[in-house]
Amino acid sequence: MANDQELPDHLHQQNQKLCAEGDALSEAKNFEQAVARYNEAWTLVPEPKANWNASTWIMAAIGDACYLGGYMTSAFEALSYSMHCPGGVGNPFLHLRLGEVLFERGEHDQAADELARAYMGGGEEIFANEEVKYRAFLATRMILPAT
Repeated sequence: MANDQELPDHLHQQNQKLCAEGDALSEAKNFEQAVARYNEAWTLVPEPKANWNASTWIMAAIGDACYLGGYMTSAFEALSYSMHCPGGVGNPFLHLRLGEVLFERGEHDQAADELARAYMGGGEEIFANEEVKYRAFLATRMILPAT
């Protein structure tokens, strides 16, 4: 079980800098380089990595960039790992992205479970900027209000 530990200031600052660079690269749709920056940040997290709060947001960033870049296996691995980090389970965005990745991998039962968790935690808004196919798929598995 994670201990919700904060990184020492010097590591936290280095990770924030690397992740900000990754965010800028991701915004520019340079997902491969974004993931490289996030991975640099990841290497700075001490073992056991799942105990640190920073691990959750670093894995979320890696998973998101991999998803957006079409690297579904890497996205799945990062997002699955994030569920073992502090605050991972119950985070609507993480459940959303993991559900989308599972959907794209053809793992529809698991996708429905994750997308339902995202919906229950984030409501309709969680799907606002996503492809409509994910909410439409979820509507085949649970009763949702009409849009």
